[in-house]
Amino acid sequence: MQAHVIQLDQVWHDRSANHALARTAVENLKPAPGDLVVLPEMFPVGFTMNVAEVCDGADDTDAFFSTLAKDFGIYVIGGNVRQPDALGRNEAAVYAPDGACVVRYHKIHPFSFADEHLHYRGGDEIKLFTAGAFTVAPFICYDLRFPEAFRLAVKQGAQVLVVIANWPAARVGHWLALLTARAIENQCYVIGCNRVGHDPNVAYPGRSQIIDPRGKILVDAGDTPGVASAHLDLDALVAYRKSFPALNDIRLI
Repeated sequence: MQAHVIQLDQVWHDRSANHALARTAVENLKPAPGDLVVLPEMFPVGFTMNVAEVCDGADDTDAFFSTLAKDFGIYVIGGNVRQPDALGRNEAAVYAPDGACVVRYHKIHPFSFADEHLHYRGGDEIKLFTAGAFTVAPFICYDLRFPEAFRLAVKQGAQVLVVIANWPAARVGHWLALLTARAIENQCYVIGCNRVGHDPNVAYPGRSQIIDPRGKILVDAGDTPGVASAHLDLDALVAYRKSFPALNDIRLI
């Protein structure tokens, strides 16, 4: 399976503009049917605490994801913002090649340093889905600092760990180190999709990566908008886990 990260300079609070940016990127990419395409956290609006202001149009973004997946016959993972009750949900939505939504993952760890927990309710469930022959688990940004969640996903069968993010330039070193650590310790492919540019508060470095189960960086998107792609080889993953069966020694105490 081929995986693609779409690294965008997201337009603040403008769903239609971000939809257009992503659509153009995918059209230029020309992914093959069955490929996996990943978009950043809070893809249509940016990392915002103005929940009520940006939730109007959440269904439009669902329709965009569905159409994109169906038009190209691909799997799409992208961030969205919803408000089903008093608090919002920071969501990773997954759409299958037939346009159906197969997973809605809600960020388990709101970023309290930026008061996200005051505006968004944290999720309480790891989600898995099947993309081709792979079992995939989506996560969101700050989740990356909590390895126990990733370990539980692997115990449930995950082979690919996807992290969509608006991770700031001030801590880009942590982003890079933790993505690699999650790959090595879980013997998984890790896909990290970050944004570039600026919002009204923060600068973002990009540096989206796809990393193999040994911790080898297969591709790095750099610090400008664009697309980075890599092949995910299930046979190689299975063979590596068999040759070095560290996962068999997990003890969750």
